[in-house]
Amino acid sequence: MRSDNLKKGDRRAPHRSLLKGLGFVNEEMDKPIIGIANSFNEIIPGHVHLQTLVQSVKDGIRMAGGVPMEFNTIGICDGLAMNHIGMKYSLVTRQIVADSIEATAMATPFDAIVFIPNCDKVVPGMLMAAARLNIPSIFISGGAMLAGVYKGKKIGLSNVFEYVGQFESGKMTAKELNMVEDMACPTCGSCSGMYTANTMNCLTEALGMGLPGNGTVPAVFSERLRLAKKAGMQILEILKADLKPKDIMTKEAFVNAVAVDMALGGSTNTALHLPAVAHDAGVKLTIDDFNEIAARVPQLCKLSPSGEYFIEDLYRAGGVTAVMRRLLENGELDGTQKTVALKTQEELCKEAYINDEDVIKPWDKPAYAGGGLAVLKGNLAELGSVVKAGAVADEMQVHSGPAKVYNSEEEAVDGILGGKVKSGDVVVIRYEGPKGGPGMREMLTPTSVIAGMGLDKEVALLTDGRFSGATRGASIGHVCPEAAVGGTIAVVRDGDIIEIDIPNRTLNVKLSDEEIAARKAELKPYEPEVTGYLKKYALHVGSAVNGAIEEY
Repeated sequence: MRSDNLKKGDRRAPHRSLLKGLGFVNEEMDKPIIGIANSFNEIIPGHVHLQTLVQSVKDGIRMAGGVPMEFNTIGICDGLAMNHIGMKYSLVTRQIVADSIEATAMATPFDAIVFIPNCDKVVPGMLMAAARLNIPSIFISGGAMLAGVYKGKKIGLSNVFEYVGQFESGKMTAKELNMVEDMACPTCGSCSGMYTANTMNCLTEALGMGLPGNGTVPAVFSERLRLAKKAGMQILEILKADLKPKDIMTKEAFVNAVAVDMALGGSTNTALHLPAVAHDAGVKLTIDDFNEIAARVPQLCKLSPSGEYFIEDLYRAGGVTAVMRRLLENGELDGTQKTVALKTQEELCKEAYINDEDVIKPWDKPAYAGGGLAVLKGNLAELGSVVKAGAVADEMQVHSGPAKVYNSEEEAVDGILGGKVKSGDVVVIRYEGPKGGPGMREMLTPTSVIAGMGLDKEVALLTDGRFSGATRGASIGHVCPEAAVGGTIAVVRDGDIIEIDIPNRTLNVKLSDEEIAARKAELKPYEPEVTGYLKKYALHVGSAVNGAIEEY
């Protein structure tokens, strides 16, 4: 066993002495040591309950004959970090999570690891760590928050951001806004829609790294505790089978995950996270793969923020395995792929049921004819850009309008709330990319304000930063090359006509090649005014088109 480096032989007497200082008894020295990478903190609603969940994991490990050893990693709440400097630190934590777990697990040779993530950057960071370590692993997420209810309608966090726009435009009173903020987040758990956290938890199932239910069982259900206990028990079976993450996370598994992503209408952030995880797994996954799969797989689920249903509804409709069953039946899922359940995806799909065809729509009657995400290219995004196509109104699928250019999110919000953005405009927010931000901030506030003001079917937004998984509308992010490295987005001026064609996957500014080249020749080198970790990040982070991974 890997943990014999801690426990076996005369030369390990000092190591055993330290273990006994932790409370180990001799009888535990012959048992497998199972690491538990926990992301509990009192900052994030999705993580505040994880101490209860980890106890169930430990119970399961002990029941199956293992010895649990828990350690923690960091986490940031994207909602709390939104629309201020804190959001610059969100994406960078994905790397910190991966690095800290790698370091801990290499210094402490566990035989296997149970990963307990829940929110946006923690899930992919832990998947990256699992791929790097490549020892038997299983994921059990904290589960989704239940939706709130306001005036008989289910609501989530994204609605609160949009209601701010309604309040600012006089469509909602301060009392109503206060009522909404009291009701939108009624329980612990990752925010209740198909935002980034829940998308990634669902895709962890699709990759084969989580048991069925990992992505959709609500955080407050006792079933979540039972699933955690099963995960603790199952890791010993995975260890016996010597099944490792790279055995599971193959290229075919990533294709499965992207197909499920398209069917769910997931967050645009998956175009950052899945390629980054694939990179650490030794698999090449590109945004062109996303477009290729989107051409074959329709969006079957219309979940918040682009629809009326929430994760709890997907859970009751049959969950991720039900969606995968739909894909398998239509030839768009590789059922031979391995899973931590020690069954193939096909075997798991055969056990699944589809309980609600309003939530998981029939293949021939999809919510959106194409996949939920689309990659657009053109002279404004030569390497690519990403939009949640299934969340864009029909009238904005093809749009041409004058640019309103802002060099930061704060400038854009001030301009929108100041009445400077009119119907038909294309709001351009630049110098918010991985290097330029740095940190590639999410732009939920500007998109939500636009939606709240009733302009989401009239105004488009594009940025070299990101859009939150809670975003809907014609919001195009990840524009590459970014402004900070001299991409075309850096030379767009107010009034330039921008042409968006989502069905044909194009994004262009109506300028000649000569005019673009002349403007670029006038650009001055850009360096963000940052210190500390952000300076280090800006020096090493790569393009969003490759997952914004660190490059050395």
